[in-house]
Amino acid sequence: MNALLPAPTPADDRDPAPAGPGTPAPRPSRRRRAAAALGRRLGRAGTALGRRLLAAPLTLALLAALGTVGAATGSLGRGPSAGLLAQVGVGLPTLAAGRWWTPLTSLFWCPGTLSYLCTALLLLLVGPAAEQRLGRARTLAVLVTGHAAGTLLGTWLVAAGSRLGEPWTASVAGQVSVGPSAGLFALAAALGHRLTAPWDRRLRLLVLLVPLGMTLYVGHLQSVQRCAAVLVGLALGALLQRGRPRRQAHRPAHAEARVLVALCLVAAALGPLVAALYDNASGPFNTFSDLYFSHPLGPDEIADACARSVHECARAHAVQRIFGTPGRLMAALFPALLVVLADGLRRGLRLAWRIAVATELSWLTLLGLFYLYPEPVDADEVEYFVEAMLLPLLTLGLLLATRQRFRLGLADGAGRRLALTVGGALTAASAAYVGIGSAVADRFEPGATPWRLLHGLPALFLPPAYNDLAPDYPIALGGTAVLLETYCGLAFWTVTLGALLLSFRRPAVRTDHAAAARARALLTEHGGGTLSFITTWDGNHHWFDEDGRAAVAYRVHGGIALTAGDPFGAPDARERAVAGFARYCDARGWTPCFFSVSPQIRAAADRLGWRSVQVAEDTVVALPGLAFTGRKWQDIRTALNKAAKQGITAEWLTYRQAPPALRDQIREISEEWVLAKGLPEMGFTLGGLGELDDPEVRVLIAVDEQRVVHGLTSWMPVHENGVPVGWTLDFMRRRTDGFRGVNEFLIASAARHFQDEGARFLSLSGAPLARSARDERPTGLQRLLDRTGQLLEPVYGFRSLLAFKSKFQPEYHPMYMAYPDPAALPRISRAIGKAYLPRLTPAQGVRLVRRLSG
Repeated sequence: MNALLPAPTPADDRDPAPAGPGTPAPRPSRRRRAAAALGRRLGRAGTALGRRLLAAPLTLALLAALGTVGAATGSLGRGPSAGLLAQVGVGLPTLAAGRWWTPLTSLFWCPGTLSYLCTALLLLLVGPAAEQRLGRARTLAVLVTGHAAGTLLGTWLVAAGSRLGEPWTASVAGQVSVGPSAGLFALAAALGHRLTAPWDRRLRLLVLLVPLGMTLYVGHLQSVQRCAAVLVGLALGALLQRGRPRRQAHRPAHAEARVLVALCLVAAALGPLVAALYDNASGPFNTFSDLYFSHPLGPDEIADACARSVHECARAHAVQRIFGTPGRLMAALFPALLVVLADGLRRGLRLAWRIAVATELSWLTLLGLFYLYPEPVDADEVEYFVEAMLLPLLTLGLLLATRQRFRLGLADGAGRRLALTVGGALTAASAAYVGIGSAVADRFEPGATPWRLLHGLPALFLPPAYNDLAPDYPIALGGTAVLLETYCGLAFWTVTLGALLLSFRRPAVRTDHAAAARARALLTEHGGGTLSFITTWDGNHHWFDEDGRAAVAYRVHGGIALTAGDPFGAPDARERAVAGFARYCDARGWTPCFFSVSPQIRAAADRLGWRSVQVAEDTVVALPGLAFTGRKWQDIRTALNKAAKQGITAEWLTYRQAPPALRDQIREISEEWVLAKGLPEMGFTLGGLGELDDPEVRVLIAVDEQRVVHGLTSWMPVHENGVPVGWTLDFMRRRTDGFRGVNEFLIASAARHFQDEGARFLSLSGAPLARSARDERPTGLQRLLDRTGQLLEPVYGFRSLLAFKSKFQPEYHPMYMAYPDPAALPRISRAIGKAYLPRLTPAQGVRLVRRLSG
């Protein structure tokens, strides 16, 4: 795409002096303008939310009923009273007493204030979507049926477990529950059947994992009822979906398996953390959270330690003290590490898999030592030992079973940088602890020697729960010793986790000059779209199909493989290349995104179940029969005539072979344009000076009789069967104080020249985030992009550029962005921003925000 026209010089944004009589009112300050803009955005968001709620009257009615009943019975604060709970709550005691209505009445109460708030949020998330996709009658039927059937099924499961002598179910058999959460989970499970396949899978995983995790770790009756309600909801959704077509989305198996493994690892990491928030958690894995997440010692535990010895007493107080400092974050070490590793597993990285396996093995070893040292478990502790070992064994088994899914390496040099960073952090933390600790040895108990401090290093880097495994480590008593004990391990793990995240986010993409040459030859032989020549620019990598007849140019940012224009090569292989490139990206843990593609490639992506949105408008001028006659060409004729009168002519050259004096003027014009904005040039699909230095790119300059360059344009070839059949405008600049109609003059001169050569068309390229008016109703994402283009207009002038091109009476061809996963849109947005502004400095970023907000 061509670079943009010069934007007006920004006005001075300082607060003006107070206006006197007869003078215009002063412009509001930047702060007030920003506040006003924020107020407008919040107002629009509130209006959109209001419209969404007004379109969901059943949701509003349920919210009102829940609040009214809770307020009328005084339950909004601490929940229903014991007497009311016995009448309306559902559970074995109430059902055994013959209160058959409780599976229905339990819908209208919640156990407490926090539960009311969470239930209202869940209802607002699920209710409007269900009313829109299922209809109000079906939504109400699924909600009531799912709640009643789910609570009954969950209660029956608890009763069955109690009769079989299972201790956990026996401990919750006497509980009674209230709240519509079971019905809402059933409704969410049923709603998934009306969504597209990717969202259906995500919603199913969410509604299954959340209640299952709560059941395993918290273990309350209501958690079991929610799990049962999800199963009921899935069955109801399948029943409602019978006979209805569904839009399928093809998601390769690699990505699906990686996401599943990563989610299981996250669930294993966060489950104990959730259980630790409940004082009365009783799930089958609850005993495990104390070992995994760690917890502060209670008064009885401290008293027992002090009764045994002075050293153990000091150690107990040290463990207790750490939970009053930032060092308490060490208690969440295992969950934090597994969450970071889950991100690497999602990307298919071999290093993340190896570290995850090593973590699970280390954890199993620590748990074994914890129970077997100093003496083996007795008969009463066998069950707790088995429960503690079960989850890491299951997780380790899952990792080993799926090892073939994780074969991707890190980027060049990333592994070495990671090793140096982690090794350096470990060395620095250990040296600080031992060195400084030896200097303040009297602040430890017993007195610290370098050997004793070295012996205590493992306790420094482990959660507090495992400190018993190093019984002789020195205990800090105060001052500098406490700071060392608190922050050395925390600093090491902060650096390590941050380094892992950064390493995982840098994709392994290697430049292949032979592939670039092969891609250029394929493009010259078969051609592509009007933008296909930008695939030859630096920064692009190339993928070829199995037959080598089609290729895709791409660049990777943040796990997004962003393409530049259509696939190119043999015409019959271009559309098939979409699916082939998607499989290639899946094998590497990337999300593909085809950017600035034609309607034909959009249709190929649509057949895969992808989504698309218009991101630009290509403007194509047909050259056969072109004549600048008639009123609609008046501006173009005026520019040509004025240029002739002022002695300005058009000259063709290549930038590499141009005389030094002309090259210097071209650089001067470009730098003047950039400095006028105070912002960097955009890249990716917008060329700059670097892209002019190509022997196949033709440059047309406007020079006067004194050899002063007033403006220039560059033209990229569009090949077919080895010869150019069209030309695409890329670089366009004009001298600020030069001939005003130079751009019109240059484009018209180029059109005449290419017409004489026999070319079929001239593409004026696309204007990003600008499009011509169409009758179709825009989607929410399209409206957002239109708004973004409007915001960027004062800076980069996208819409002004499109209006300028209309002078040449072009045909308008929409250009699209096609993507497989709507959930990846935030990452796609960041990748596009990084591609267009790869060298944006912090100062330029601040300046851009100020320009946009002003």
